Amino acid sequence: MQPRDRLPYSPIIDRPRLTPPDGARVIVWPIVNVEDWQIERAMPRQVLPPPTGITTLPDIPNWAWHEYGMRVGFWRLKAALDRRGIVPTLSINGNVCNRYPRVAQEAHDAGWEFMGHAFTQMPTHQVEDQAAMIRQTVETIEGFTGKKPVGWLGPGLTQTYDSVDLLHDAGIRYIGDWCLDDQPCRLQAGSGEMVAMPYSVELNDIPMMAVQHHRSDVLLERIKDSFDRLYMEGGDHVRVMGIAVHPFLSGVPHRIKYFEQALDYIQGHSNVAFMTGAQILDWFNTQEQA
Repeated sequence: MQPRDRLPYSPIIDRPRLTPPDGARVIVWPIVNVEDWQIERAMPRQVLPPPTGITTLPDIPNWAWHEYGMRVGFWRLKAALDRRGIVPTLSINGNVCNRYPRVAQEAHDAGWEFMGHAFTQMPTHQVEDQAAMIRQTVETIEGFTGKKPVGWLGPGLTQTYDSVDLLHDAGIRYIGDWCLDDQPCRLQAGSGEMVAMPYSVELNDIPMMAVQHHRSDVLLERIKDSFDRLYMEGGDHVRVMGIAVHPFLSGVPHRIKYFEQALDYIQGHSNVAFMTGAQILDWFNTQEQA
């Protein structure tokens, strides 16, 4: 199915008003992405282009860039969230449970929601058997946490035309790859219904820092500006604001304070709810069909 066949056009001004949780004007959905970068493959991102302009394998410097995030950066992000009593969604490659069990266990012990993020970090289009990869990811997360994930984010937000159907068949009930609204939206899946959750490609340190190469303080500026507008609009109709960070980007020494300041700014406002993707899904499913 084409995306437009799954999702009817719906202007936000025409929708029934959603009843916000605890009177919230803005639901903030924080997401921490942890990934398994395979040294045998070209790295998903590069901080240091090869001197000749031609990528060679193994790509040690860019693998190490990501590895720093898992060894050090993750723990900075977790400390920042713990100090503020915020429980995020963990977008996790299934193989992280095997390669970095200390990271996965710490998140699990803290009550973070595990959202499937494929098995390893590679484009969905390059996976030979997508259904098998989804099944392997779901089973690995369930085996580690004792609970099947209900959410999914493709690596680099990649999906094929049939991903929604394959994910629904595997028990996934919301996806973050369709960043097209400030509220959850219902999609038609082959065997039922899927919810598109307002993940973000704008409040996301990958495009901001790794692609667009902005100054570190742009993370704070953009989060504050986005929050202010959504908070104003949320007085009439509640909004959802996703914030996506990666340990090797926002968890580094020169950026972490801006993430912390952004959280403090948001927490300085009343009528704000920090929720996981699964909590937002449960809330949205109690609402009138939107």
